[in-house]
Amino acid sequence: MKIGVVVHGPEIVDSGYAQNFLDFLGDYGTVRARLGGTMGRTAVIDAHLEDRIDISQKLFPSQSVDKFNEEECDVIFLINYGKSSVTGHAFGYKVYHNSQDQPPLIQMERPGEEDGSVVAWSEDQKNLAEDIAQKMGLRVVTPEMIRERLFSENPCQEVATTICRNIAGVSPEENIFVNGIVVGKSTSSDVAIVARNGMIIQIIGGELKEHGVEKLGPIELEKAIVKTGLLRKSRVKPRILKSEKSKVTFTVSYLNHAAEDIYRLKNADMVVTVGDDTTLVAADILYRFNVPIIGITDGDLDKVVEEGFKAEGSMIVELESGWDDLVGDKIFSELFNREETIEIENIENFKSKLLQIISNITSQYQVK
Repeated sequence: MKIGVVVHGPEIVDSGYAQNFLDFLGDYGTVRARLGGTMGRTAVIDAHLEDRIDISQKLFPSQSVDKFNEEECDVIFLINYGKSSVTGHAFGYKVYHNSQDQPPLIQMERPGEEDGSVVAWSEDQKNLAEDIAQKMGLRVVTPEMIRERLFSENPCQEVATTICRNIAGVSPEENIFVNGIVVGKSTSSDVAIVARNGMIIQIIGGELKEHGVEKLGPIELEKAIVKTGLLRKSRVKPRILKSEKSKVTFTVSYLNHAAEDIYRLKNADMVVTVGDDTTLVAADILYRFNVPIIGITDGDLDKVVEEGFKAEGSMIVELESGWDDLVGDKIFSELFNREETIEIENIENFKSKLLQIISNITSQYQVK
């Protein structure tokens, strides 16, 4: 049997269940695995699993499912460790319905918990799902049970150009991510996102973060990836990969969007990041590749990971609230000539020029 496994999120990897499940499936056939999601890729690196789980592409879970389906896998497993069965099952529902051609999909959700479950989203995989559930000591949950519990009504209600999307399994005081950008924080357990003409205009049961919405820009709210809580909550020992870099000239890249593919910058000698969340996530990822960052921040930090790291030689510049984008754009224009990547001869000179640009704009900043 030809088996595809879509590994989603860091928790299923950090918990050890991803590796265990891949070993377990070896008795059923030939197994290939791939992953989507930035923080999940970091977990794969830390667990030394990059030879078993393909992290070469940044794909949405439904895109990974579609690729396995195109490769004619007999069955595709979606393995996830959501913060609750509600969020996990809502996630599986979205993945299946965003995939093409009704793929032969089975979901394994929260295997280390009392409510751990197996869901056969495809009816013809029901027997295999029941067999897997029995052997792993998990309960079987049917798609009908999930639809009745979570989606008895369409989670996205559309009126003219306005769409309201209900978000399942939210707790108060959690970050709300849309396509990797923090757009607000929950204030209750009943949360809905409202968008008009593609732009988010309100969070019912939460506080809107207008700066995040501006960075996000227009979206298709029905298809957007929505997450709540931390991107990665496990406390782990990060793994640093060896790399060979030229010392004749240095490559410096510019990054102002945390949802972009940060891994493409792993061979840079330094990265300038703009925004608190972008700086935190980029620094944590690039630490694995020993790439220092210069972070342009304004203290408006949403805690997106439990514990962040940054490489030696990193520098954080904290400005007054609301100044990070303005200063970042000036640096991008004057130092980078609006090119994403440049080559320089001396990193310390580059830092000095960067700080001079900031000093010309404002004296209200701190270097950390």
